[in-house]
Amino acid sequence: LSVPPQIFYVGVDVGTASVRAALVTREGLLKSTAQEPIGIWEPESDHYVQSSTEIWEKCCTVVKKVTHGVEKSQIRGIGFDATCSLVVLDQSFQPVPVSQSGDPQRNVVMWMDHRATEQADRITKNGHRVLSRVGGVMSPEMQPPKLLWLKENLNESCWNKASHFFDLPDFLSWKASGSLTRSLCTLVCKWTYCPPEGWDASFWTSIGLDDLLENNFSKIGSVTSPPGSPLGDGLTQEAAADLGLDPGTAVGASLIDAHAGGLGVIGADVKGFHLPCEGQPITARMALICGTSTCHMAISEQPLFVPGVWGPYLSAMVPGLWLNEGGQSVTGRLIDHMVKGHTAYTQLQEQVQQRSNIYSYLNNHLSSMANSCSAVDLLGSSLHVWPDFHGNRSPLADPTLKGMVVGLSLSQTLDDLALLYLATMQALALGTLHILEAMKEAGHEIRTLFLCGGLSKNNLFVQIHANATGLPVVLPDQTEAVLVGAAVLGACASRHYSSIQYQMTIGQTNTCKITKLEVFSDMSQHQHQHNNVFYEVSRWKCTETLSAVTVEIWICSFVQVEMEVHSVLLQSAL
Repeated sequence: LSVPPQIFYVGVDVGTASVRAALVTREGLLKSTAQEPIGIWEPESDHYVQSSTEIWEKCCTVVKKVTHGVEKSQIRGIGFDATCSLVVLDQSFQPVPVSQSGDPQRNVVMWMDHRATEQADRITKNGHRVLSRVGGVMSPEMQPPKLLWLKENLNESCWNKASHFFDLPDFLSWKASGSLTRSLCTLVCKWTYCPPEGWDASFWTSIGLDDLLENNFSKIGSVTSPPGSPLGDGLTQEAAADLGLDPGTAVGASLIDAHAGGLGVIGADVKGFHLPCEGQPITARMALICGTSTCHMAISEQPLFVPGVWGPYLSAMVPGLWLNEGGQSVTGRLIDHMVKGHTAYTQLQEQVQQRSNIYSYLNNHLSSMANSCSAVDLLGSSLHVWPDFHGNRSPLADPTLKGMVVGLSLSQTLDDLALLYLATMQALALGTLHILEAMKEAGHEIRTLFLCGGLSKNNLFVQIHANATGLPVVLPDQTEAVLVGAAVLGACASRHYSSIQYQMTIGQTNTCKITKLEVFSDMSQHQHQHNNVFYEVSRWKCTETLSAVTVEIWICSFVQVEMEVHSVLLQSAL
Protein backbone atom coordinates (compact mmCIF):
# COMPACT_ATOMS: atom_id res chain seq x y z
CA LEU A 1 0.00 0.00 0.00
CA SER A 2 1.26 3.44 -0.88
CA VAL A 3 1.73 5.88 1.99
CA PRO A 4 -0.30 9.10 1.54
CA PRO A 5 1.90 12.17 1.17
CA GLN A 6 2.49 14.20 4.30
CA ILE A 7 0.57 17.47 4.53
CA PHE A 8 2.18 20.72 5.65
CA TYR A 9 1.21 24.28 6.48
CA VAL A 10 3.38 27.39 6.39
CA GLY A 11 3.39 29.99 9.13
CA VAL A 12 5.00 33.40 8.55
CA ASP A 13 5.79 35.69 11.46
CA VAL A 14 6.91 39.29 10.93
CA GLY A 15 8.41 40.57 14.16
CA THR A 16 10.00 43.87 15.01
CA ALA A 17 13.40 43.20 13.46
CA SER A 18 13.06 39.94 11.52
CA VAL A 19 10.81 37.80 9.34
CA ARG A 20 10.51 34.10 10.18
CA ALA A 21 8.76 31.17 8.57
CA ALA A 22 8.07 27.60 9.59
CA LEU A 23 6.92 24.46 7.84
CA VAL A 24 4.48 22.77 10.22
CA THR A 25 2.98 19.27 10.12
CA ARG A 26 -0.67 18.38 10.67
CA GLU A 27 0.30 17.38 14.20
CA GLY A 28 1.62 20.88 14.92
CA LEU A 29 5.31 19.90 14.78
CA LEU A 30 7.95 22.12 13.20
CA LYS A 31 9.76 20.53 10.29
CA SER A 32 11.95 23.51 9.36
CA THR A 33 12.35 27.22 10.12
CA ALA A 34 14.11 30.18 8.53
CA GLN A 35 14.76 33.79 9.47
CA GLU A 36 15.78 37.02 7.72
CA PRO A 37 16.47 40.45 9.25
CA ILE A 38 14.47 43.54 8.25
CA GLY A 39 15.52 47.17 8.44
CA ILE A 40 14.33 49.77 10.95
CA TRP A 41 14.86 53.48 10.45
CA GLU A 42 14.55 56.16 13.13
CA PRO A 43 14.34 59.48 11.21
CA GLU A 44 13.44 61.38 14.39
CA SER A 45 13.21 60.62 18.09
CA ASP A 46 10.34 58.18 18.76
CA HIS A 47 9.73 57.78 14.98
CA TYR A 48 10.29 54.20 13.75
CA VAL A 49 9.63 53.24 10.14
CA GLN A 50 10.04 50.22 7.87
CA SER A 51 9.48 49.20 4.25
CA SER A 52 6.55 46.99 3.25
CA THR A 53 8.40 46.11 0.03
CA GLU A 54 11.37 44.77 1.97
CA ILE A 55 9.11 42.93 4.41
CA TRP A 56 7.29 41.11 1.59
CA GLU A 57 10.56 40.24 -0.13
CA LYS A 58 11.90 38.74 3.10
CA CYS A 59 8.63 36.80 3.56
CA CYS A 60 9.18 35.23 0.14
CA THR A 61 12.79 34.39 0.97
CA VAL A 62 12.01 32.55 4.20
CA VAL A 63 9.03 30.68 2.74
CA LYS A 64 11.18 29.40 -0.11
CA LYS A 65 13.81 28.26 2.40
CA VAL A 66 11.44 26.26 4.60
CA THR A 67 9.63 24.65 1.67
CA HIS A 68 12.78 23.70 -0.23
CA GLY A 69 12.65 20.05 -1.22
CA VAL A 70 8.94 19.69 -0.43
CA GLU A 71 6.37 19.08 -3.15
CA LYS A 72 4.18 22.15 -3.60
CA SER A 73 1.07 19.96 -3.56
CA GLN A 74 1.88 18.90 0.00
CA ILE A 75 1.50 22.47 1.27
CA ARG A 76 -2.19 23.09 1.85
CA GLY A 77 -2.28 26.49 3.55
CA ILE A 78 -0.34 29.55 4.64
CA GLY A 79 -0.98 32.03 7.43
CA PHE A 80 0.62 35.34 8.36
CA ASP A 81 1.06 37.20 11.59
CA ALA A 82 2.88 40.49 12.11
CA THR A 83 3.38 43.42 14.42
CA CYS A 84 0.51 45.90 14.50
CA SER A 85 2.35 48.44 12.35
CA LEU A 86 0.63 50.80 9.90
CA VAL A 87 1.19 50.34 6.14
CA VAL A 88 0.28 53.16 3.74
CA LEU A 89 -0.34 52.60 0.00
CA ASP A 90 -1.70 54.79 -2.79
CA GLN A 91 -4.52 54.10 -5.26
CA SER A 92 -2.23 51.87 -7.32
CA PHE A 93 -1.13 49.99 -4.18
CA GLN A 94 2.31 51.62 -4.28
CA PRO A 95 4.11 52.72 -1.08
CA VAL A 96 3.49 56.21 0.31
CA PRO A 97 6.13 57.87 2.56
CA VAL A 98 5.32 58.23 6.27
CA SER A 99 8.18 60.55 7.26
CA GLN A 100 9.53 63.96 6.30
CA SER A 101 12.28 62.39 4.17
CA GLY A 102 9.72 61.62 1.47
CA ASP A 103 11.21 58.18 0.72
CA PRO A 104 8.21 56.16 -0.52
CA GLN A 105 9.88 52.86 0.38
CA ARG A 106 9.70 53.86 4.04
CA ASN A 107 5.95 53.53 4.23
CA VAL A 108 5.36 51.64 7.48
CA VAL A 109 4.79 53.38 10.82
CA MET A 110 6.00 50.77 13.30
CA TRP A 111 3.99 49.60 16.29
CA MET A 112 6.51 51.12 18.71
CA ASP A 113 6.46 54.53 17.00
CA HIS A 114 5.31 57.12 19.56
CA ARG A 115 5.16 60.18 17.30
CA ALA A 116 1.41 60.47 17.89
CA THR A 117 1.47 60.80 21.69
CA GLU A 118 -0.11 64.27 21.56
CA GLN A 119 -2.83 63.05 19.16
CA ALA A 120 -3.53 60.05 21.41
CA ASP A 121 -3.88 62.36 24.40
CA ARG A 122 -6.39 64.52 22.51
CA ILE A 123 -8.41 61.46 21.51
CA THR A 124 -8.47 60.32 25.14
CA LYS A 125 -9.67 63.73 26.30
CA ASN A 126 -12.37 63.59 23.63
CA GLY A 127 -13.91 60.80 25.73
CA HIS A 128 -15.73 58.94 22.97
CA ARG A 129 -17.52 55.72 23.89
CA VAL A 130 -15.12 53.57 21.84
CA LEU A 131 -12.47 54.24 24.50
CA SER A 132 -14.31 51.86 26.83
CA ARG A 133 -12.90 49.05 24.64
CA VAL A 134 -9.28 50.16 25.12
CA GLY A 135 -9.13 50.60 28.88
CA GLY A 136 -10.35 54.19 28.76
CA VAL A 137 -7.10 55.56 27.26
CA MET A 138 -6.03 55.80 23.62
CA SER A 139 -2.47 54.56 23.17
CA PRO A 140 -0.06 56.16 20.66
CA GLU A 141 0.66 52.58 19.55
CA MET A 142 -2.85 52.26 18.11
CA GLN A 143 -3.77 53.32 14.59
CA PRO A 144 -6.24 56.25 15.04
CA PRO A 145 -3.66 58.64 16.57
CA LYS A 146 -1.08 57.62 13.96
CA LEU A 147 -3.57 58.33 11.17
CA LEU A 148 -4.38 61.70 12.73
CA TRP A 149 -0.66 62.53 12.94
CA LEU A 150 -0.20 61.75 9.25
CA LYS A 151 -3.10 64.00 8.32
CA GLU A 152 -1.87 66.87 10.47
CA ASN A 153 1.84 66.64 9.65
CA LEU A 154 2.17 65.01 6.21
CA ASN A 155 -1.03 66.15 4.56
CA GLU A 156 0.37 66.72 1.06
CA SER A 157 3.10 64.09 0.88
CA CYS A 158 1.16 61.26 2.54
CA TRP A 159 -2.45 61.81 3.56
CA ASN A 160 -3.78 63.17 0.27
CA LYS A 161 -2.02 60.43 -1.70
CA ALA A 162 -3.06 57.52 0.49
CA SER A 163 -5.90 55.24 -0.58
CA HIS A 164 -5.21 52.19 1.58
CA PHE A 165 -4.25 52.00 5.23
CA PHE A 166 -3.43 48.44 6.33
CA ASP A 167 -2.41 46.87 9.57
CA LEU A 168 0.74 44.98 8.62
CA PRO A 169 -0.85 41.51 9.08
CA ASP A 170 -3.66 42.52 6.70
CA PHE A 171 -1.17 43.91 4.19
CA LEU A 172 0.52 40.50 4.07
CA SER A 173 -2.72 38.57 3.58
CA TRP A 174 -3.75 41.05 0.85
CA LYS A 175 -0.38 40.69 -0.83
CA ALA A 176 -0.80 36.90 -0.79
CA SER A 177 -4.47 36.62 -1.77
CA GLY A 178 -5.42 39.91 -3.39
CA SER A 179 -8.30 40.18 -0.90
CA LEU A 180 -8.91 43.50 0.86
CA THR A 181 -10.78 41.71 3.64
CA ARG A 182 -9.39 42.74 7.01
CA SER A 183 -8.96 40.45 9.99
CA LEU A 184 -11.21 41.08 12.97
CA CYS A 185 -8.10 40.68 15.11
CA THR A 186 -6.39 43.76 13.71
CA LEU A 187 -9.42 46.01 13.27
CA VAL A 188 -10.94 45.24 16.65
CA CYS A 189 -7.69 45.46 18.62
CA LYS A 190 -6.01 48.45 17.00
CA TRP A 191 -8.60 50.41 15.02
CA THR A 192 -11.71 50.63 17.35
CA TYR A 193 -13.84 48.39 15.10
CA CYS A 194 -16.58 46.75 17.18
CA PRO A 195 -18.53 43.76 15.86
CA PRO A 196 -21.31 43.25 15.09
CA GLU A 197 -22.01 46.99 14.72
CA GLY A 198 -18.74 47.68 12.90
CA TRP A 199 -17.20 51.12 12.51
CA ASP A 200 -18.48 53.96 14.69
CA ALA A 201 -18.64 56.89 12.26
CA SER A 202 -19.15 59.39 15.08
CA PHE A 203 -15.74 58.52 16.54
CA TRP A 204 -13.82 59.23 13.35
CA THR A 205 -15.79 62.44 12.83
CA SER A 206 -15.16 63.60 16.39
CA ILE A 207 -11.37 63.31 16.04
CA GLY A 208 -11.21 65.03 12.64
CA LEU A 209 -10.87 61.97 10.39
CA ASP A 210 -14.32 62.01 8.82
CA ASP A 211 -12.74 61.62 5.35
CA LEU A 212 -12.18 57.95 6.26
CA LEU A 213 -15.96 57.41 6.10
CA GLU A 214 -15.88 57.70 2.29
CA ASN A 215 -16.97 54.67 0.24
CA ASN A 216 -18.02 52.71 3.31
CA PHE A 217 -14.63 53.09 5.04
CA SER A 218 -12.83 51.62 2.01
CA LYS A 219 -9.47 53.14 3.01
CA ILE A 220 -9.38 51.24 6.31
CA GLY A 221 -11.54 48.21 5.54
CA SER A 222 -15.10 47.61 4.41
CA VAL A 223 -15.12 43.82 4.77
CA THR A 224 -13.94 41.81 7.78
CA SER A 225 -13.53 38.15 8.68
CA PRO A 226 -12.40 36.11 11.71
CA PRO A 227 -8.75 35.01 11.85
CA GLY A 228 -8.14 31.86 9.83
CA SER A 229 -11.02 32.44 7.43
CA PRO A 230 -10.11 31.57 3.81
CA LEU A 231 -9.34 34.68 1.78
CA GLY A 232 -10.15 35.08 -1.91
CA ASP A 233 -9.23 32.09 -4.02
CA GLY A 234 -6.05 31.46 -2.10
CA LEU A 235 -2.63 32.52 -3.38
CA THR A 236 -2.73 34.67 -6.50
CA GLN A 237 -0.58 33.74 -9.49
CA GLU A 238 1.87 36.54 -8.66
CA ALA A 239 2.10 35.74 -4.95
CA ALA A 240 2.48 32.01 -5.65
CA ALA A 241 5.41 32.76 -7.95
CA ASP A 242 6.97 35.05 -5.32
CA LEU A 243 6.61 32.46 -2.55
CA GLY A 244 7.42 29.37 -4.59
CA LEU A 245 4.03 27.75 -3.88
CA ASP A 246 1.03 26.65 -5.93
CA PRO A 247 -1.60 29.21 -6.95
CA GLY A 248 -4.78 28.64 -4.99
CA THR A 249 -3.00 27.47 -1.84
CA ALA A 250 -5.30 28.48 1.02
CA VAL A 251 -4.55 31.80 2.75
CA GLY A 252 -6.00 32.43 6.20
CA ALA A 253 -7.08 35.81 7.54
CA SER A 254 -4.20 37.08 9.63
CA LEU A 255 -3.38 37.72 13.27
CA ILE A 256 -1.28 40.23 15.16
CA ASP A 257 1.95 38.46 16.16
CA ALA A 258 1.21 38.37 19.88
CA HIS A 259 -2.24 36.95 19.22
CA ALA A 260 -0.73 34.22 17.07
CA GLY A 261 1.48 33.32 20.02
CA GLY A 262 -1.54 33.29 22.28
CA LEU A 263 -3.38 31.02 19.87
CA GLY A 264 -0.35 28.74 19.78
CA VAL A 265 -0.18 28.17 23.56
CA ILE A 266 -3.35 29.06 25.42
CA GLY A 267 -5.26 25.94 24.34
CA ALA A 268 -2.49 23.49 25.28
CA ASP A 269 -3.45 20.08 26.64
CA VAL A 270 -1.95 19.95 30.15
CA LYS A 271 -3.79 16.94 31.56
CA GLY A 272 -1.82 14.98 34.10
CA PHE A 273 0.43 17.82 35.25
CA HIS A 274 -1.81 18.68 38.22
CA LEU A 275 -1.96 22.36 37.34
CA PRO A 276 -4.59 24.64 38.93
CA CYS A 277 -6.06 25.29 35.46
CA GLU A 278 -6.62 21.58 34.81
CA GLY A 279 -10.31 20.82 34.52
CA GLN A 280 -11.03 24.55 34.35
CA PRO A 281 -12.23 26.51 31.31
CA ILE A 282 -9.63 28.15 29.10
CA THR A 283 -10.50 31.44 30.80
CA ALA A 284 -8.38 30.36 33.78
CA ARG A 285 -5.25 30.87 31.68
CA MET A 286 -3.19 33.89 30.65
CA ALA A 287 -0.82 33.79 27.68
CA LEU A 288 2.34 35.93 27.82
CA ILE A 289 4.03 36.51 24.49
CA CYS A 290 7.47 37.76 25.46
CA GLY A 291 9.77 39.27 22.85
CA THR A 292 10.82 42.83 22.08
CA SER A 293 7.72 43.75 24.06
CA THR A 294 5.36 41.55 26.07
CA CYS A 295 1.62 41.06 25.58
CA HIS A 296 -0.58 39.61 28.32
CA MET A 297 -3.62 37.83 26.85
CA ALA A 298 -6.60 36.85 29.00
CA ILE A 299 -9.95 35.67 27.67
CA SER A 300 -13.44 35.57 29.18
CA GLU A 301 -16.90 34.36 28.29
CA GLN A 302 -18.44 37.75 29.09
CA PRO A 303 -16.93 41.19 28.39
CA LEU A 304 -14.76 42.44 31.27
CA PHE A 305 -13.65 46.06 31.35
CA VAL A 306 -10.19 46.52 32.89
CA PRO A 307 -8.98 50.11 33.40
CA GLY A 308 -5.74 50.68 31.51
CA VAL A 309 -5.95 47.33 29.70
CA TRP A 310 -7.05 46.99 26.06
CA GLY A 311 -10.33 45.25 25.34
CA PRO A 312 -12.68 43.55 25.79
CA TYR A 313 -12.46 42.42 22.15
CA LEU A 314 -14.90 39.82 20.83
CA SER A 315 -13.37 36.94 18.79
CA ALA A 316 -10.06 38.79 18.37
CA MET A 317 -8.05 35.68 19.26
CA VAL A 318 -10.38 32.81 20.21
CA PRO A 319 -13.73 32.69 18.37
CA GLY A 320 -16.70 33.52 20.57
CA LEU A 321 -14.62 34.66 23.55
CA TRP A 322 -13.68 38.13 24.75
CA LEU A 323 -10.02 39.16 24.88
CA ASN A 324 -8.32 41.57 27.27
CA GLU A 325 -4.79 42.53 26.24
CA GLY A 326 -2.32 43.98 28.69
CA GLY A 327 1.23 44.74 27.73
CA GLN A 328 4.67 46.16 28.36
CA SER A 329 6.03 48.30 25.52
CA VAL A 330 9.63 47.16 25.96
CA THR A 331 10.85 43.96 27.62
CA GLY A 332 13.45 42.13 25.54
CA ARG A 333 14.53 45.45 24.13
CA LEU A 334 14.85 46.90 27.63
CA ILE A 335 17.01 43.99 28.82
CA ASP A 336 19.27 44.49 25.80
CA HIS A 337 19.39 48.24 26.49
CA MET A 338 20.39 47.80 30.13
CA VAL A 339 23.00 45.12 29.48
CA LYS A 340 24.59 46.50 26.33
CA GLY A 341 24.67 50.05 27.68
CA HIS A 342 26.62 49.09 30.80
CA THR A 343 30.33 49.90 31.06
CA ALA A 344 31.14 46.24 31.79
CA TYR A 345 29.46 44.99 28.60
CA THR A 346 32.81 44.75 26.79
CA GLN A 347 34.15 42.62 29.63
CA LEU A 348 31.04 40.44 29.39
CA GLN A 349 31.64 39.89 25.67
CA GLU A 350 35.23 38.89 26.35
CA GLN A 351 34.12 36.39 28.98
CA VAL A 352 31.42 34.86 26.82
CA GLN A 353 33.22 34.68 23.45
CA GLN A 354 31.78 31.62 21.70
CA ARG A 355 30.93 29.55 24.78
CA SER A 356 27.30 30.63 25.18
CA ASN A 357 25.05 33.61 24.66
CA ILE A 358 25.43 36.56 27.02
CA TYR A 359 22.21 35.88 28.91
CA SER A 360 23.02 32.24 29.65
CA TYR A 361 26.37 33.45 30.92
CA LEU A 362 24.73 36.12 33.11
CA ASN A 363 22.28 33.57 34.52
CA ASN A 364 25.14 31.28 35.49
CA HIS A 365 27.13 34.22 36.86
CA LEU A 366 24.22 35.24 39.10
CA SER A 367 23.92 31.66 40.37
CA SER A 368 27.59 31.62 41.28
CA MET A 369 27.22 34.99 43.03
CA ALA A 370 24.35 33.58 45.10
CA ASN A 371 25.94 30.15 45.60
CA SER A 372 22.54 28.57 44.86
CA CYS A 373 19.87 29.20 42.26
CA SER A 374 17.15 29.60 44.92
CA ALA A 375 18.90 32.63 46.38
CA VAL A 376 19.35 34.57 43.14
CA ASP A 377 16.25 36.71 43.78
CA LEU A 378 17.76 38.02 47.02
CA LEU A 379 20.71 39.50 45.14
CA GLY A 380 18.43 42.26 43.87
CA SER A 381 17.26 43.42 47.31
CA SER A 382 19.04 46.80 47.13
CA LEU A 383 18.72 47.60 43.41
CA HIS A 384 15.33 48.58 41.99
CA VAL A 385 14.17 49.34 38.44
CA TRP A 386 10.97 50.89 37.12
CA PRO A 387 10.85 49.38 33.60
CA ASP A 388 8.76 51.91 31.64
CA PHE A 389 11.60 53.32 29.54
CA HIS A 390 9.16 53.59 26.60
CA GLY A 391 6.08 54.51 28.62
CA ASN A 392 3.55 52.31 30.41
CA ARG A 393 1.09 50.42 28.22
CA SER A 394 -0.77 48.64 31.04
CA PRO A 395 -2.32 49.06 33.51
CA LEU A 396 -1.37 52.72 34.05
CA ALA A 397 -1.75 53.49 30.33
CA ASP A 398 0.69 56.40 30.57
CA PRO A 399 3.07 56.77 27.59
CA THR A 400 4.85 59.68 29.32
CA LEU A 401 6.30 57.53 32.11
CA LYS A 402 10.05 56.94 32.03
CA GLY A 403 12.40 54.35 33.44
CA MET A 404 13.95 54.62 36.90
CA VAL A 405 16.86 52.93 38.64
CA VAL A 406 17.37 53.24 42.41
CA GLY A 407 20.37 51.86 44.28
CA LEU A 408 23.30 52.47 41.93
CA SER A 409 26.85 52.81 43.23
CA LEU A 410 30.11 53.98 41.63
CA SER A 411 31.11 50.38 41.02
CA GLN A 412 30.89 49.21 37.37
CA THR A 413 32.09 45.62 37.50
CA LEU A 414 30.67 42.56 35.76
CA ASP A 415 28.90 41.76 39.04
CA ASP A 416 27.16 45.14 38.88
CA LEU A 417 26.05 44.48 35.30
CA ALA A 418 24.64 41.10 36.34
CA LEU A 419 22.73 42.70 39.23
CA LEU A 420 21.26 45.38 36.95
CA TYR A 421 20.20 42.63 34.53
CA LEU A 422 18.56 40.78 37.42
CA ALA A 423 16.81 43.90 38.74
CA THR A 424 15.48 44.65 35.25
CA MET A 425 13.95 41.18 34.89
CA GLN A 426 12.47 41.42 38.38
CA ALA A 427 10.91 44.76 37.45
CA LEU A 428 9.40 43.27 34.29
CA ALA A 429 7.96 40.38 36.30
CA LEU A 430 6.47 42.80 38.83
CA GLY A 431 4.99 44.70 35.90
CA THR A 432 3.30 41.46 34.87
CA LEU A 433 1.99 41.08 38.42
CA HIS A 434 0.65 44.64 38.25
CA ILE A 435 -1.29 43.78 35.07
CA LEU A 436 -2.44 40.43 36.49
CA GLU A 437 -3.86 42.06 39.62
CA ALA A 438 -5.74 44.65 37.55
CA MET A 439 -7.30 41.87 35.48
CA LYS A 440 -8.23 39.84 38.56
CA GLU A 441 -9.83 42.87 40.16
CA ALA A 442 -12.01 43.27 37.05
CA GLY A 443 -13.23 39.66 37.25
CA HIS A 444 -10.63 37.45 35.55
CA GLU A 445 -9.80 34.25 37.43
CA ILE A 446 -6.32 33.46 36.13
CA ARG A 447 -4.62 30.42 37.67
CA THR A 448 -1.80 29.54 35.27
CA LEU A 449 0.56 31.45 32.97
CA PHE A 450 1.46 30.18 29.50
CA LEU A 451 4.63 31.75 28.09
CA CYS A 452 6.06 31.83 24.57
CA GLY A 453 8.35 34.07 22.53
CA GLY A 454 12.07 34.70 22.67
CA LEU A 455 12.26 35.60 26.37
CA SER A 456 10.46 32.39 27.34
CA LYS A 457 13.69 30.59 26.37
CA ASN A 458 15.48 32.39 29.21
CA ASN A 459 15.05 30.09 32.23
CA LEU A 460 15.74 32.83 34.76
CA PHE A 461 13.19 35.17 33.18
CA VAL A 462 10.59 32.38 33.40
CA GLN A 463 11.47 31.49 36.99
CA ILE A 464 11.31 35.12 38.14
CA HIS A 465 7.82 35.43 36.63
CA ALA A 466 6.71 32.33 38.53
CA ASN A 467 8.21 33.78 41.71
CA ALA A 468 6.69 37.23 41.29
CA THR A 469 3.16 36.08 40.40
CA GLY A 470 2.98 32.96 42.58
CA LEU A 471 1.53 31.09 39.60
CA PRO A 472 2.80 28.01 37.74
CA VAL A 473 4.28 28.73 34.33
CA VAL A 474 3.68 26.49 31.30
CA LEU A 475 6.12 26.44 28.38
CA PRO A 476 5.38 24.90 24.96
CA ASP A 477 7.34 21.86 23.88
CA GLN A 478 7.37 23.42 20.42
CA THR A 479 9.32 26.55 21.28
CA GLU A 480 8.13 28.54 18.25
CA ALA A 481 4.51 28.88 19.34
CA VAL A 482 4.01 32.11 17.36
CA LEU A 483 4.96 30.35 14.12
CA VAL A 484 2.69 27.42 14.99
CA GLY A 485 -0.12 29.90 15.61
CA ALA A 486 0.46 31.45 12.18
CA ALA A 487 0.42 28.00 10.55
CA VAL A 488 -2.90 27.28 12.29
CA LEU A 489 -4.39 30.12 10.22
CA GLY A 490 -3.39 28.39 7.00
CA ALA A 491 -4.67 25.06 8.28
CA CYS A 492 -7.97 26.63 9.26
CA ALA A 493 -8.33 28.21 5.81
CA SER A 494 -7.66 24.83 4.19
CA ARG A 495 -10.44 23.28 6.32
CA HIS A 496 -8.01 20.96 8.13
CA TYR A 497 -7.95 22.94 11.36
CA SER A 498 -9.43 20.18 13.52
CA SER A 499 -6.48 17.91 12.79
CA ILE A 500 -3.85 20.21 14.30
CA GLN A 501 -2.84 19.35 17.83
CA TYR A 502 -0.35 20.91 20.21
CA GLN A 503 2.21 19.15 22.33
CA MET A 504 3.20 21.13 25.39
CA THR A 505 5.25 20.52 28.52
CA ILE A 506 5.35 22.56 31.65
CA GLY A 507 8.37 24.44 32.91
CA GLN A 508 9.56 24.64 36.48
CA THR A 509 7.27 26.54 38.81
CA ASN A 510 7.75 28.34 42.07
CA THR A 511 5.30 30.15 44.34
CA CYS A 512 7.86 32.32 46.20
CA LYS A 513 6.87 36.00 46.31
CA ILE A 514 9.38 38.74 45.64
CA THR A 515 9.48 41.34 48.43
CA LYS A 516 10.40 44.16 46.04
CA LEU A 517 6.74 44.77 45.15
CA GLU A 518 6.19 47.59 47.63
CA VAL A 519 9.20 49.53 46.36
CA PHE A 520 8.12 48.84 42.76
CA SER A 521 4.65 50.28 43.40
CA ASP A 522 6.05 53.37 45.12
CA MET A 523 8.37 54.21 42.23
CA SER A 524 5.59 55.00 39.75
CA GLN A 525 3.69 57.06 42.30
CA HIS A 526 6.80 59.06 43.12
CA GLN A 527 7.52 59.69 39.45
CA HIS A 528 4.02 61.08 38.94
CA GLN A 529 4.37 63.29 42.03
CA HIS A 530 7.74 64.63 40.96
CA ASN A 531 6.61 65.32 37.40
CA ASN A 532 3.56 67.19 38.65
CA VAL A 533 5.63 69.37 40.98
CA PHE A 534 8.18 70.18 38.27
CA TYR A 535 5.36 70.94 35.86
CA GLU A 536 3.78 73.42 38.28
CA VAL A 537 7.13 75.10 38.97
CA SER A 538 7.98 75.40 35.26
CA ARG A 539 4.48 76.65 34.41
CA TRP A 540 4.67 79.27 37.17
CA LYS A 541 8.13 80.32 36.01
CA CYS A 542 6.91 80.87 32.45
CA THR A 543 4.00 83.09 33.52
CA GLU A 544 5.90 85.28 36.01
CA THR A 545 7.95 88.36 35.27
CA LEU A 546 11.51 87.32 35.96
CA SER A 547 12.61 90.01 38.37
CA ALA A 548 15.61 89.26 40.54
CA VAL A 549 13.31 88.37 43.44
CA THR A 550 11.23 86.06 41.24
CA VAL A 551 14.31 84.26 39.98
CA GLU A 552 15.50 83.78 43.55
CA ILE A 553 12.10 82.39 44.57
CA TRP A 554 12.03 80.07 41.57
CA ILE A 555 15.53 78.76 42.32
CA CYS A 556 14.51 78.08 45.92
CA SER A 557 11.40 76.23 44.70
CA PHE A 558 13.47 74.16 42.30
CA VAL A 559 15.96 73.24 45.02
CA GLN A 560 13.08 72.29 47.33
CA VAL A 561 11.65 69.98 44.66
CA GLU A 562 15.06 68.40 44.08
CA MET A 563 15.39 67.77 47.82
CA GLU A 564 11.94 66.16 47.87
CA VAL A 565 12.88 63.86 44.98
CA HIS A 566 16.15 62.97 46.69
CA SER A 567 14.36 62.19 49.95
CA VAL A 568 11.81 59.91 48.33
CA LEU A 569 14.44 58.03 46.32
CA LEU A 570 16.46 57.58 49.50
CA GLN A 571 13.41 56.05 51.21
CA SER A 572 12.92 53.72 48.25
CA ALA A 573 16.55 52.62 48.36
CA LEU A 574 16.32 51.90 52.07
